[in-house]
Amino acid sequence: MTSTAIKNIVIVGGGTAGWLTAAILASKITHDAVTITLIESPDIATIGVGEGTWPSMRQTLQDIGISEAEFLTECDASFKQASKFINWNVSDTSCSDNSVTHSYYHPFSLISFPFTDAFKQYQTVKNNLPFEIKFADAMGYQTQLCQQNLAPKQISTPEYQFVCNYGYHLDAAKFANLLKQHCVNRLKVSHIAANVIGINNVNQCVDVQISDTEYSENNSVTCRHGHIESVTIKDSSNKDRKIQGDLFIDCSGQHSLLLGQHYKIPLACQKSILFNDSAIAVQIPNDTTASINSSTLSTAVSAGWIWDIGLQTRRGVGHVYSSSHQTKDEALTEIKRYIATSTPNLSEQQLENLSFKHLAFSPGFRRQFWHKNCVAVGMSAGFIEPLEASAIALVEQSAIEIAQQFPTDMAILPIVTERFNERMKLHWQQIIEFLKLHYVLSKRRDSQYWCDHQTLSSVPDSLKTLLNLWQHQLPSAADITHVNPLFPSASYQYVYMGMKETTTANTPDPKVNLLSPNSGITPRYIAFLEDVMSKRQTLSQRMKSNRELLDLVRQQGFSAI
Repeated sequence: MTSTAIKNIVIVGGGTAGWLTAAILASKITHDAVTITLIESPDIATIGVGEGTWPSMRQTLQDIGISEAEFLTECDASFKQASKFINWNVSDTSCSDNSVTHSYYHPFSLISFPFTDAFKQYQTVKNNLPFEIKFADAMGYQTQLCQQNLAPKQISTPEYQFVCNYGYHLDAAKFANLLKQHCVNRLKVSHIAANVIGINNVNQCVDVQISDTEYSENNSVTCRHGHIESVTIKDSSNKDRKIQGDLFIDCSGQHSLLLGQHYKIPLACQKSILFNDSAIAVQIPNDTTASINSSTLSTAVSAGWIWDIGLQTRRGVGHVYSSSHQTKDEALTEIKRYIATSTPNLSEQQLENLSFKHLAFSPGFRRQFWHKNCVAVGMSAGFIEPLEASAIALVEQSAIEIAQQFPTDMAILPIVTERFNERMKLHWQQIIEFLKLHYVLSKRRDSQYWCDHQTLSSVPDSLKTLLNLWQHQLPSAADITHVNPLFPSASYQYVYMGMKETTTANTPDPKVNLLSPNSGITPRYIAFLEDVMSKRQTLSQRMKSNRELLDLVRQQGFSAI
């Protein structure tokens, strides 16, 4: 019995998930003996409808060695500073004509004032002003930039640095291609364009001994029987050949060729919690002088919601809905009505000529993400509606976790596998809980879809507990029990408070001198609010629009760090 080093990583599937995983692993695993091979089907194209990222993508791109200017230019990308939720809290059918009756922002900037005290002070401010001040406006200045579609940085700001925290909107197909070129040309990833037609297991039991110098209660033995030994591909010359590997990463999308189809790891369906299982996506050409939104627009409709993402040359628009509550034709009518209303310069004929893609998905995640020597990343691991842009962020988290816990020897594979499965399950559970929060807090009752979201049986027990807790205290970091969550406590605070607001108007700049300690407001909070309002005014005057800054980036790039 001998220890077996893991030297050859084989990634099955390209697209954003495959190539981003390859880039992260190649940049973080420094063992010279480790090789990475990515097998990509030439017959499967990336959907490329336009996607959003979290701010973590800035660090990821910097770590893998891609210039921010190159990324923005090559991927038709733009800056994302928030998600804007529209009509998620209407209580009747007043939004049937797409008029905005309620909206709030979930910005990326964290709350800098201690939250427990800030909430108390915020409530006092509300009670002492002749108008309603929105929570996100009272906690920071980023919403001002979003309202005016301004950029989060200046041309003199070094790459990946910021004035206000930001992520990106991007063209997924172009992003995958940029990652591919970078991986192959600079990170030494081997690329094979071929279809996988067979998966071959180790047929005999190859024992791996954990050495006495390594941790083990009983010096246990791991059997490799049933591990994937190789995959059979049919290459461009129509010949079959085997690609051997030690660790296989399944990035084959919903097909889940390795973990789902080969190992039969079932999907833990989440449709009883998050009903949406269908989408319609479309690309709308953007005038090169048109304003570019600083946030993802998420507009609630009768049986789901509509995303609207602004890129440099087009908008990506999509309708996510529940097929149990709405037919495909009804959903198509709804998204066409939204496009017609939001794009007044688009003629009826142009609207009819748009290419609408109909997509179906099973909301849920694999009961195991890592099984034997196979780990799933991206849609192979699971998929739920893109309400808070969790898909690409989950790819980042998964790939970084694999790199950090990389099992250099088969002997420690069971330990790493168990850790990975536990941590990724916690990530998925938190994401599902957080997305459900948006629906549970809604006061909409204009369709069966929204009424069904109020059914207690559709609410996870963990979320029920938090909702009970929040009747007595506001969301805090203590509510999140695992490390490195995708959604920090500030996200819960912005959504929880945003859904409770009734005003639709933007907050006017309050005269801070209207406030005084005599009203119960501390001098510290008055100073904080004064600073927020001052920065809102200053930044609105000094920051360029998204369009203006992106045009400058194309011409000259950012300052070097």
